[in-house]
Formats: sequence, structure tokens, C-alpha cells
Amino acid sequence: MRVKSTALAFGLAVLVSACGTPPTTEVDAAKASVDKAESSGAGQYASESLKAAQDARAALDAELKAQEAKTFKSYDKAKELAVAAKAAGDKATADALAVKEKADAAKAARERVVAARAAARAKAVHVGGKIKPPTKLKNVAPIYPEIAKSAKVSGVVVVEATIGEDGKVVDTKVLRSIPLLDEAALDAVRQWEYTPTLLNGKPVPVVTTVTINFTKP
Repeated sequence: MRVKSTALAFGLAVLVSACGTPPTTEVDAAKASVDKAESSGAGQYASESLKAAQDARAALDAELKAQEAKTFKSYDKAKELAVAAKAAGDKATADALAVKEKADAAKAARERVVAARAAARAKAVHVGGKIKPPTKLKNVAPIYPEIAKSAKVSGVVVVEATIGEDGKVVDTKVLRSIPLLDEAALDAVRQWEYTPTLLNGKPVPVVTTVTINFTKP
């Protein structure tokens, strides 16, 4: 009986010891994962995912603190929470990197458009003399703004358009303004397309002036 009691006591001691050991490896991995998410820009690019990861780490910290206050500790739940926090941190990092990649690509595309416009303006020739006005292939009528209709505003907006080598409008500037009508005029002109303008047999960007007439409804 004494041998059995000793064996039972030893078994219980081993079991309590196993359950009472903090899952240090899992906890460290979870905290490192959430820290990485915070430093990778998740706060800016994946705020919801980061909050979920931070909440998961807070739950883990609360469970660890609760176990430390107990005489007989069990870290099974803490281990599960650590695994969940690490997964949430990894997800926040992945989400942030994906959104940042898209944002960077969009920024690069905008910069290419700006650069193309600047290059077209620098090379553009003005209509006149041997440079004939290009022929419009695609027309988009301006939409008369409701606020302008209500105010009974009408008239002519004059726009300077830079047309690229491919015949598409790459830049616009208002020369004669009617404030309530300017944006509608620009929106329309930016969608127009022309035949490419040739100079010595080669297409060149060209600057031309167009008028948009808004008549009273």
C-alpha cells in the first residue's frame, strides 16, 4: 500500500508539474508575432487585423497573470491562447504587407501618369501653321451640373488640352473659367480621343484649345 501511495503521489506530482509549466516558447512566439505586425505597418494598413492580434495577446497576458496567482497552475488554456495570438499576429502582418503592396503599386502608377503628362507637355507642339488641328474620334458630352442649373449659370469654358502621341488627352488646363462649370468641362475633355498628330511623318503630342458651351436648360 505504501508503494502504491508513493507511485500515485509521484504520478500526480508529474501531472501537476507538466500542467503547471508556462508555455514559454509559444508565449514568446506569440508576442514576437504581434510585435512584428505592429512594426510592419499593420496599424496603418490592416488596423482591424492588428486589433484582433492585440486583443488575442491581451487575452493571453490575462490568462498568464491569472495562473500566476493560483497555487495549482494549469497553462493548457494559455498555450491555446498563445497559438491563437501568434496566428492573429501573422495574419495582421500578411494583411498589412498585401495592402501596402497595393498602395505602393497605385502610387507608382500615379507617378508614371504624372511623369507621362510632364513629358508630353514638354514635347508638345501647338496647333497652327503646318500643325493641323487633330480630328476627334471619341466625344463625351459634358454633364451639366445640377447646382449650375439651379443657379441658372451658363456660358463657355475654354480648355487647353494636351493630346498625347496616341491621340488621348493627357493633360488639361482651364483658360476661361466659369467656376460652377469648369470641372464638368474638364471631365468631358479628359475622355476625348483624337487621331494622332504627325510631324514629319511621326506622331507627336500636341496642344490645342477647345471650347465647351453650356447653354441654359
